[in-house]
Amino acid sequence: MARIERFEDVDAWKVARELTKSIYQVTSIGDFARDFGLRDQIRRAAVSILSNIAEGFERGGNKEFLQFLSLAKGSCGEMRAQLYVALDQLYLNPDQFQELVEKTARTSRLIAGLMKYLSTSDLRGSKYRSYKHTTGIEP
Repeated sequence: MARIERFEDVDAWKVARELTKSIYQVTSIGDFARDFGLRDQIRRAAVSILSNIAEGFERGGNKEFLQFLSLAKGSCGEMRAQLYVALDQLYLNPDQFQELVEKTARTSRLIAGLMKYLSTSDLRGSKYRSYKHTTGIEP
């Protein structure tokens, strides 16, 4: 497995970033752009996904990262529910809806896989490494 040095290296974060870009694009046009409540809520859910992955990673420990990944995964569910509202209001056509739901589901699966890996891994995050291990210098 490739070593992940930054949150930008996390596949789930990369897909969440693409998803967020897509959400901003579709919510910027037509009736969707004028439905301020739904538009803002779905954008917040999208931003929440990639932000929680990043924040959890930066915490440096598995338990905290798992907690933030859980929040990100929950935001994936929230977004899927909001996509149904957008479809029902005819803000999205069926192809747009399907593409966004699939991207959201993929993000959720990647997060779930990372959560499973972290919960069974012997790695415990950067803040649990000894000073000597990270610097090569005895404290």
